[in-house]
Amino acid sequence: MAAEATAATVSVLPLVGKKRYTEDDAGSMANQSYGYGGMLCVDMGTEERANRLMYHLQNHSQFGLMAVSLGYYETLMSCSGSSTSSEMSAEEKQLAGISPGLIRMSIGYSGSLEQRWTQFEAALARMPAGDALSPKTSLH
Repeated sequence: MAAEATAATVSVLPLVGKKRYTEDDAGSMANQSYGYGGMLCVDMGTEERANRLMYHLQNHSQFGLMAVSLGYYETLMSCSGSSTSSEMSAEEKQLAGISPGLIRMSIGYSGSLEQRWTQFEAALARMPAGDALSPKTSLH
């Protein structure tokens, strides 16, 4: 599965802290080369760092597109704390595990797993050195 494989690889990077992975194939379509897409969450700690990574993922490596709704066959990503969960209080976000820098990614089923991973690495390489040392990464 694309998200699970990406998560396993991402978890060995200095950028990554914890990960969680769940899969829900209901209503999904599959890519013949690697199966279903899935959800990947990367916690960059702050909204600024999250937006910087999403900018690089979208504009430099063509990994995916920034969007509020994550339902599409292409890879989509969103900084949940400032978009879909913005109506929640700080306490509610903390209880739900939504930090200001949480990026939710719906890994699409277009392209190959190798292509996605290369694109993800290219975006990470553009992050300033200090950004790669302390953020946490999670998978849903």
